[in-house]
Parts: sequence; C-alpha cells; structure tokens
Amino acid sequence: MKFINWKKSAILIGAVVSASFVQAADTDKIPGWKSYSGDEQVEFKVDSLLSMMTLDEKIGQMNQYSANFAPTGEVADNQSGLYLKKGMIGSTFNAFGAENVRMLQEQNMKYSRLKIPMLFAADVIHGLETTFPIPLAEACSWNLDLMERTARAAAEEATASGVAWNFAPMIDMSFDPRWGRVMEGAGEDVFLGTEVARARVKGFQGIENPSDLSQNNTLIATAKHFVGYGAAQAGRDYNSTDISEQQLHETYFPPFQAAIEEGVGSFMTSFNDLNGVPATANKYLYKNILRDSWNFNGLVVTDYTAILELIAHGYAQDLKHGAQLALEAGIDMDMISEAFVAHLKALVEEGKISEGQIDVAVARILEMKFLLGLFDDPYRYCDAMREQEVLMNDKFVDLALEAAQESMVLLKNDHNVLPLKKEEAKKVALIGPFINERESLNGEWAIKGDRSKSVTVKEGLDAKYKKSKVKFTYAKGTDLPLIDPVTQKVAVAEPSEEGFAAAVEAAEKSDVVLVAMGENYHWSGEAASRSDITLPGNQRALLKALKKTGKPIVLVLFNGRPLDLSWEAENVDAIVEAWYPGLMAGNAVADIISGDYNPSAKLVMTFPRNVGQVPIFYNQKNTGRPFNDQAPADYRSNYIDVANTPLYAFGHGLSYTNFEYSNLQLSESAFSKGGSIEASIDITNTGDMDGEEIVQLYIHDKVASVTRPVKELKAFEKIALKKGERRQVKFTIDEEMIAFIGLDKEKIVEAGEFELWISKSSDDQSQYATFSFQ
Repeated sequence: MKFINWKKSAILIGAVVSASFVQAADTDKIPGWKSYSGDEQVEFKVDSLLSMMTLDEKIGQMNQYSANFAPTGEVADNQSGLYLKKGMIGSTFNAFGAENVRMLQEQNMKYSRLKIPMLFAADVIHGLETTFPIPLAEACSWNLDLMERTARAAAEEATASGVAWNFAPMIDMSFDPRWGRVMEGAGEDVFLGTEVARARVKGFQGIENPSDLSQNNTLIATAKHFVGYGAAQAGRDYNSTDISEQQLHETYFPPFQAAIEEGVGSFMTSFNDLNGVPATANKYLYKNILRDSWNFNGLVVTDYTAILELIAHGYAQDLKHGAQLALEAGIDMDMISEAFVAHLKALVEEGKISEGQIDVAVARILEMKFLLGLFDDPYRYCDAMREQEVLMNDKFVDLALEAAQESMVLLKNDHNVLPLKKEEAKKVALIGPFINERESLNGEWAIKGDRSKSVTVKEGLDAKYKKSKVKFTYAKGTDLPLIDPVTQKVAVAEPSEEGFAAAVEAAEKSDVVLVAMGENYHWSGEAASRSDITLPGNQRALLKALKKTGKPIVLVLFNGRPLDLSWEAENVDAIVEAWYPGLMAGNAVADIISGDYNPSAKLVMTFPRNVGQVPIFYNQKNTGRPFNDQAPADYRSNYIDVANTPLYAFGHGLSYTNFEYSNLQLSESAFSKGGSIEASIDITNTGDMDGEEIVQLYIHDKVASVTRPVKELKAFEKIALKKGERRQVKFTIDEEMIAFIGLDKEKIVEAGEFELWISKSSDDQSQYATFSFQ
C-alpha cells in the first residue's frame, strides 16, 4: 500500500511529485495557527498537506467516531461507515488490539485520497489489561513516582494494543462524594491534585519533548475535563456549575496549567455549563484562557456528544448552530455528534465561519499525527508481537500489587485487632458480598481488564494463610444490590436477609469476623451519582446483626467514593478502605490483613459524618462567626444535630506502627522578598514494625487581601522508618509557598503573619509554629 512519504524533500502521492505545492505552502502559513511542538519541519509538512486538501477532507479530520463501523473486516453501511468511505473520519476511539487497529487503519488508508492516517484513542484511566487501583485510590498513596509508573505501564499496554491517544488523566477538582466520578480524580486538595496531574501526564506521555512522541510506546495524554466538571451542583453528574472567577483561578485551573507545563498534548471539554455558558462553546475558557493566556497550542476534543448537548443546554438552536458555536470557541475535534462533518461546509458557504478557522483546527490534528509518526508508518501501533509481550507481563502485575498495597487506607484499628498474624491460632469468619466478589474489583473504568482474572478477597486470604494457624469459615450473608442491565439503574428490590442467620452463626463460632462490603462497580463512575452514600442495600443491617455477637469486627470496604460510615466507625473495631484495587485486589488485602504489608496510605478526600455535611473539605474558609469548642454555640456557624468536623479528615490514615512527631523548629521567625526559612521536625517510629509515614506541611495566611482557607497543604514527604528509627524532615518555605491568587487574578505575595503545622493529617494540630513575611 502506498502512502505519503514525508521523509523526502517533496510531497509524494503515489509517484507524483508536486514541488510547486511545497514552495507555495512554505510561504503561506496558516493564519492563527501556532504549533504545539515548535518543530519547523512538522509545521512545514502540516502547511503543505493542508494546501492540498479539499474542504470536505479538512472537515473529515475534525470528525471522531467510536469503533463500530467495521466489526467484521469490511466497512459497515452505517453513517460512520459512509463517512469513512469518503475519507472523512479523522479519529476513532475504543478500537483495541494490534490486528483490529491495523484492519481499521488499512480501510482508512484505502479510502483516504491523500493517505492521511487515522488517530486511534481510548479512555485508559487506570490501566488497559493490567488494571491498577482507581485514581482516587492511587492518590491516597501520595506516591507520585508510583502514579507516574502505573501511568507509564498503562501507556505501554495501550500503545501495544493500537492506541496512540489517551483520554486521561482526569484532573477535575472535586469535593462532593455524591458525584460518582470522584473515583477518577485525585481528591479535594489543589496542591496535591496539581502534583498528581504532573505525574500522570509524564507517565502517560513518557516524553521530554514533543518529538519523542514518535516512539511507538508513548501516546498523547488528555487533560480533562476543562473545566469545573467536579463542581456539579448537588453532586449530580452533568449538572450545572456556578463557580466564581476567583475560585476558577485558585482551585480549578492549577492542575490544567500544570498539565500544560508537563507538555500535555490535548484537552477535552467538560459536559457542564459554567456560569451559564456550556464549556464546549465557552470562548472565555478556550480562547481567552487556554489559548491566549496559557499559550496552549495542542488539540482540543469534545467529550462524547458534547456539541449535540448544546441544544439541550438551551444554548444552541440546533446542531448546525452548535457546530458554529463550538468552532468559534476553539474546539478542534467533535466526538460522535457529527456536528462538524454535517454542517461546517454549509456554514462556510453561508459566510458564518471561515475556512481559515477550519484550517487552524485541522492543523492541530495533523500536527499530532505527524508527531506520532503515523505518516511515516500508519501501522506503528499495530505490532502483534509487541502486544503479546507487553500485555499483563510480570513486571506490570507486580506493579499492580504494589499500587494496590500503597492505596489502601487503614481508617480505624481499635485494640490492634489488625494485623491477623499467621502464627496466632484464630478462627476467622469471612462474611459479606465482597469476600467472593470478582466483577467489581477493577472498578468502573477497567476498559479491557479481564474481570475474571482479578483476585478475590477469599482467594488472597486462602493463599496467604494456607500454612498458618488461622482458619477461615465463609458465609456470604447478603448480596450486593442489583443493577438493571438495560437501564443501569439500581433494582427496586432490596437484597434478601435469608443469609443473615448463617452469617451470624459463623461469627458466633469465630474469634474475629472479617466483613467485606461496598458498592457494585456500577455505583461509582460516570452517571453514578448517589444521594445516599451509606453502604448500599442491607449491608449495614447485616453488620448490626453481627455486632450483636460481641465478636471483634474488621470491615474491608470496596467503593469508589467516600462513604457515610458514621455507624460503622462507632461500632466496628477496624476499617480498611480498599477502594477498587484492580487486578491484584485479594492479594493486596491479604498483605494488609496479615501485616506482611504495613498500611501507609492517607485520605485525599474527606469522609463526612453524614450526607448533610456535603460538600465538606479540610481547606474551608472561616466565616465571620466561626465555630469552635471554646466559643458560645449561639449564632455560630455550626449544625445543631452533628459536629462540624468530618468523620475522617483529609490526610488521615493509620499504620500498624506509631510515629511520634516532635521538635518542630523554624530556622528563622521571618523572611523577606527573595529569602526563605527552613522548617524541620523529628519523626520517630516508636512502634514494633517498620513503616512508612506521609509527613504533611500546612500553612494558614492569617490576614490577606483575599480571605484564605483555615489551612492549605503546601508540601509533603513520604518516608520509610525502621522500628526505633528517628529522622529529621525538612521543608523550605519561600515566597512561592505563601503566594496566592489576588483579586486581579495574578499570583501575589503579601506581608503578614502565618501559621504552620507539620502533621499526620489535616486535623492534627499538635506541631505548630508561626512565622512572618516582611
């Protein structure tokens, strides 16, 4: 098959040389287009190719479909298949496998007049076939290197399976656990979320500069969703948002700015409107901020049918109007809506848009294809031998176990009921719907992960304690609430209580009861918002029945959001938040339960006492009448039926050993412009096990021209200490650390007094100091 050979000095189509086109293109740059890569050769190739394309061919490059037009090897005669036959599909998503992608690319090359390769994309959120913990769980590790490595492994697998464009990472800030997509993000803190965004972009793309994208084991990452999606009102997916400009700049913009600084190649639009203007047609976001202010010159793609949804928003009269609005806002590619492919030509002919506007968008798309090396070899991501070597190799499986271990948070451990040591003769009752559950362990976005291969809790425990003195009995007790396979809604009927009696009997005959409960994986993720965030179904009722036996209860949770665990925290002895741990779930749980791995994870989202506290987050602001235990309760900002404090605070997480914080010192009590001070603290492992601790630095600016949160995370360090070991941890405090966004939306530093804590969690006040900036 012949295709354009861009390595030659002139453009070749078959055997025809068009040197005149080369000369014209070299002097006629596309007005308004700025290269993402800054590579002059790539810019030249883009300009040259664009000069040869018809308007229909250009518009076709802006059209993206899901991979359903050629399921059996030949183009289907549906709408997408017809556009393919016209050479009018620029990108396809959800096509997997080297052979499948090769087949689709061959069809594209057959029908494309200028042999322009197709770009294949997918949502590889936390692994392709090797499924890692959900991103919210991984963020609880606070291990940026780990998150970069799992993203790199996911990219290795994705590229081996034909994918060159990844719709991840999701870097939306989110504060509301009712919103199901909190599972895809890094929690509530903008500093940590920004660092996680950097790590994941670096891991997915794996490049130092755009020219490295031509390697066949890297891909384009996508910063999504721009912007404010996580602020959906009432925690209901796709709902409206109302975010002040100040909050946009302070909270929602920083992770996206960081992604650009790390070289992210593309952005995806957000479903929500923002202060009355849907994001997909929001010129302020994509023209003023993304392009003009931040100088982002990469590719912008809509989310699924987002242009079509402009009609339902009440912002576009029809799909044609939506196409115009989206293009004018700076959108380059339309996912699924068929708005661009159906209407842009007519809009040009009517004079409502210009062909030059289309050229700018198409130039960005073509540039990515050149950078990925697809014009040199359209099949560079279709190596079946590499695919066989890469997918679920031993290295990635080991990494999945490591990530799962580091992601699980020990929320409670009264009377040191954990770990269950292998040398102790104990009878343990295994109860609950997640003991043998396999389907849900990978979470909602397990894309190509084979759910039948995920290790169950029972399998992990049986293997771990096979030669020990610990003996297990099993009683399921109850089922997870059912999901209707058609509507994807919760079934009306409550799970039966028929299994309660057997579970109680097993508990009565045991020394310890280990209960595994949580949410079916459909309950967390896109379009999975919940108004009640307690354990679903009758799981709490089963726990209450087990509580009556008087036996110690260990609760292991599998879920994709913070839950209301108010009863559980009061009544069970130990709680392990396992989240959705992925492929190696059961083995990681067994490592935690046995003490072979000492838990080190800490929460990145606050757990409320009940849903009425939501949204609740650690870095709130004081009111004019702040409530505290020493102030009179009358006419203060507090609830009359529940404490203001959360059930489990941001940064909370226990260990099987104890870490003592002492001797907080500042090198100076003040510093001035251009200077800095050093904060140091001694951390001592006073327990009987080696362990890891996440040391957190928080700062409060007491008086500022824009009111500041009661405390803000500014730095952290994860350290490993042998039992009995002491180490001094140091942090440098400089102007950047105390800067904030002023009323003019520029970063400023003001003189004043500051409070500082170095602590185990956001609610730990024990190690405290003050300093000033002059």
